[in-house]
Amino acid sequence: MAGKLFGTDGVRGTANTYPITAEMALKIGAAAGRYFRNDGSNGHRVVIGKDTRLSGYMLENALTAGLTSTGMNTLLLGPVPTPAVGLLTVSMRADVGIMISASHNPHCDNGIKFFGPDGFKLSDEAEAEIERLVFAGVEPVQAGNIGRAKRVDDARFRYGERVKSTIPSGRRLDGLKVVIDCANGAAHRIAPQVLWELGATVIPVGVSPDGYNINANCGSTSTNTAAETIVSHGAHVGICLDGDADRVMILDENGEVADGDQIMALFAGMWAKEERLKGDTLVATVMSNLGLERFLQGKNLSLHRTGVGDRYVVEAMRAGGFNLGGEQSGHIVMTDYATTGDGLLAGLQFLLAMIDSGNAASTLTRNFDTVPQLLKNVRYAAGTDPLTAEMVARVIADAEGKLSGKGRLLIRKSGTEPLVRVMAECEDSALLEQVVNDIVAEVERAA
Repeated sequence: MAGKLFGTDGVRGTANTYPITAEMALKIGAAAGRYFRNDGSNGHRVVIGKDTRLSGYMLENALTAGLTSTGMNTLLLGPVPTPAVGLLTVSMRADVGIMISASHNPHCDNGIKFFGPDGFKLSDEAEAEIERLVFAGVEPVQAGNIGRAKRVDDARFRYGERVKSTIPSGRRLDGLKVVIDCANGAAHRIAPQVLWELGATVIPVGVSPDGYNINANCGSTSTNTAAETIVSHGAHVGICLDGDADRVMILDENGEVADGDQIMALFAGMWAKEERLKGDTLVATVMSNLGLERFLQGKNLSLHRTGVGDRYVVEAMRAGGFNLGGEQSGHIVMTDYATTGDGLLAGLQFLLAMIDSGNAASTLTRNFDTVPQLLKNVRYAAGTDPLTAEMVARVIADAEGKLSGKGRLLIRKSGTEPLVRVMAECEDSALLEQVVNDIVAEVERAA
């Protein structure tokens, strides 16, 4: 079955359903092995991390079989955050890193994402070649060249030490009471430990994974439990990670949520003041709020917008020589420290800002007034495309006319789920509701 495997963030889908099956994972592993073991030697290696989904065991074993069948030596990191895979790919001198995760999605989903030897996510061209090899088929190596596999017991500790090193030597978080919600995911052990070692009083949430409860009523996409915990314990701040800990939401002392836009605004303003913001530019996606753009303009800073997906943010950062970027959804990318979004790292930098400024979290998370923004998702059947329907195109054109000069409209298909995302921004909340609901209704009919 030839077709498109890679989306905006690796290969994604429902576990045990094409393409997230053991059979396909074996083929993907073999294809990646053939792509990276391109000189026939047995000195090549790959690191594999995963989050806490039950299906991670199946995919880890299948990928390992495919990789070793082509001569790749496989280092199994166990449950670690996605940014740890980027870090350890470089530090362990691996040719490729693989993370098994569906990020913020429910436990029934899973995914396979790749990092190159530089710790950054693979280019579209590299993914396309691996995809071609999957469908073309890969010849296994001779018996004497089969790769080895071994577990790495200290992977999460290596990552934890790297994250702590971003806090200046001797600095501590004493006096801060922090709720850390790990979404029952990959950071459930290391995140509370890092905070405790830095001196914070730690109140953990979402740290009892069972294979099924990842992101379930916890984490960055479901912050109510963390908010209630903050209020009941009198905590100063909350850090909510997602299942693979590459994104974050910050909650203030009242349990109010600050998304990635507010966090990026804080960091951009601080870094510009310290003359650390390269190019006086923040990189964010088309989803980021117009209020963020106005905030930056008020400080004579630029906003460079990209397509949706943290990999596109990182590509733009590398191309332009910028060092700060991210997404409204909570990916915060600081290339001075890491190669991809890192929720724990961003959370630590926020705590450091609290310590340095002496300000409450509520002060640091209210950097600009958001322009009213409404986002609704419409699920559609696989193999269909409701955006090609004539009536959908008409209602979108009509909405664009109504918003002209008053706001903006963004319609796109998700790169990780069969969803059409309908987003609009407008100061007129009544008009905002009308245009979004009209489009959603027509897309639902077409879907």
